[in-house]
Amino acid sequence: MIKNNEEKYIETVGRRKTAIARVRITPAEKMSYDINGKSIKEYFPTKELQMTAEEAFTTSKLSTIKFKITALIKGGGISGQAEAFRHGVSRAIIEYDKELRGIMKKAGLLKRDPRAKERRKFGLKKARKSPQWSKR
Repeated sequence: MIKNNEEKYIETVGRRKTAIARVRITPAEKMSYDINGKSIKEYFPTKELQMTAEEAFTTSKLSTIKFKITALIKGGGISGQAEAFRHGVSRAIIEYDKELRGIMKKAGLLKRDPRAKERRKFGLKKARKSPQWSKR
């Protein structure tokens, strides 16, 4: 994809639970994150969430190449959003350099995590929790 005839970017989608992240990576002079108009430290306040979000770059060892990463994230909770962002960035890195696919696949970053909340069933309190049973 080409934007403004000179600025090339790669756009991918990452998902986890109900969170959806649209991620764009553009080669740049320095590494920068723009997630829903905020920096990565503002959007993901804890160190664990920041490490989850940046895991795709640490695994792929693309530290020599700098990117400008912009993302629009909707739905889900903060941890699901961090994993959706990681999934989107991983897919974008693969489009940027196809040779990294083996490393990323072995680390499990390309597979969408299918686990989600089970729906509530009629007659039960939650998905599997039943009301208290009494003999008499």
